[in-house]
Amino acid sequence: MQISASFVGEFWVSCLPAVVPYAPGMSLQADRAQPDDARAWWLRVLLVPQAPRAVFAELRDDSREAAEARQDAIAAVAFLAGVALTLLSSQAGSFADDPARAGIVIPVWLFIAGLFVGVVNYWLGGGVLYLALDWLGAKGSWRQARHVLALAAVPLALSLVLLPVRLALYGDDIFRSGGADSGSGAHVFTVLAAGFALWSLALLAVGIRVVEGWSWPRTIGAVGLFGGLVAVADLALSLLGG
Repeated sequence: MQISASFVGEFWVSCLPAVVPYAPGMSLQADRAQPDDARAWWLRVLLVPQAPRAVFAELRDDSREAAEARQDAIAAVAFLAGVALTLLSSQAGSFADDPARAGIVIPVWLFIAGLFVGVVNYWLGGGVLYLALDWLGAKGSWRQARHVLALAAVPLALSLVLLPVRLALYGDDIFRSGGADSGSGAHVFTVLAAGFALWSLALLAVGIRVVEGWSWPRTIGAVGLFGGLVAVADLALSLLGG
């Protein structure tokens, strides 16, 4: 059953706690408001694929209280997206070529590498997005840019559903060069992963348009500029790394 964005918006209006002025004797209600907002953000993250405009609209509130309420959900998405990006890297496909890298070593490496990639993409990627938006006249903050980028990465996080399927079919060969996952099977999962990545790119455009209130041509220009800056940064890092 299709749920319209307007219905989702009305749903959240009914669910979220009302904002009330502070007065003596009302501190308990104020203390309860922030945990309620934080729980609501976990649900909003799950609704990003279905009603992205309604969820991204919540990012227009860049107050400290609003940012703190969504920070845990945002951090979780950034971490899961980092794990997904790590699995797509060339390093993941050859990590277990060394016989010493087996067993528990693989998930530990995946956790640490995913955490690192997630942090770098969240902070530096968010900074690059903020720079691109600022050049085009955006009024938002670096924090808003980071949060837009993180929510747009929800499909990347969802792509982790492919991992159990790959492990069931190929085992830990997915971490070895020339393993059982080579050939047409690998191409199928590559295409699926590319689909999730394109989905994230589309959500990034939606997020920018909703938060900044821009037209589609300006929004697409911002996404293109962001992609160009990321490509330049990646090339520079490759050259520095030899």
